[in-house]
Amino acid sequence: LYTEEYYLNEMQSDGIPEMQRSNLVSCIIQLKALGIDNILGFDWPASPSPEAMIRALEILFSLGILDEDAKLTVPIGFQVAEMPLDPMISKMILSANDFGCSDEILTIAAFLSVQSVWVSMRGVKKEFDEAKLRFAAAEGDHVTFLNIYKGFHQSGKSSQWCYKNFLNHQALKKVIEIRAQLVRVMKRFGIQLKSCDRDMQAVRKAIIAGSFANSCHLEEYGQNGMYKTIRTSQEVYIHPSSVLFRVNPKWVVYQSLVSTDKHYMRNVIAIEPSWLTEAAPHFYQFRTPNPAPH
Repeated sequence: LYTEEYYLNEMQSDGIPEMQRSNLVSCIIQLKALGIDNILGFDWPASPSPEAMIRALEILFSLGILDEDAKLTVPIGFQVAEMPLDPMISKMILSANDFGCSDEILTIAAFLSVQSVWVSMRGVKKEFDEAKLRFAAAEGDHVTFLNIYKGFHQSGKSSQWCYKNFLNHQALKKVIEIRAQLVRVMKRFGIQLKSCDRDMQAVRKAIIAGSFANSCHLEEYGQNGMYKTIRTSQEVYIHPSSVLFRVNPKWVVYQSLVSTDKHYMRNVIAIEPSWLTEAAPHFYQFRTPNPAPH
């Protein structure tokens, strides 16, 4: 509901086109894969802003997906274009073998490809929170996914086990299906899976290899767990669904943002700031004590 005054004086006459609200990274990859190199001259249905375009190209260059001529790199750029995933997740997968944790990263990528695996119900918040704590990892949501995956397999993929732990059985079956698809993609690329045997530092570094652009720092004097993104100083908060909600590590990366009354980070993991410059020296420079934009 809204007042007539708001309708007449404040409401926009037209909605903002989807193209101007979307992350351009995936769009650019698709155009490049189709052989369209002149992205700036492309006839967009609704032209994105130059700033959004430049930021997307900068991210793709820093990910090693585009070269200095803004063409897909060999092999990573073309491999990312073949994968039906967010390019940041694809780069995370392709980087995982460098850290010896591709087995774990494929599981995480599969979880990131489905809606929430949790099932919350009215009147049982205490029981739901206790169930979540049984799987919660200090490192954050991505490692928590590994704990859930292990428990699901050990239960024999039991629907009853899922019910007791407030987990969505169908969503977890979908995770297994997506993971199997990703294993086949890796085989097609000739990449063998490696396991890090619970070396979660390796897992977190592999995650940063794809998500370094989504890094945030806890504001020392901010209120209620306010973070700021490193590159744009946007105010963001950890989503209440995250296992790191109210834990508030100093440095985090997130997988996606959702906006309601605030901008909330979903799928969050704690990191060390020095890992950002290791992962993306073109994207960050190190100024004592924190990474900062050029």
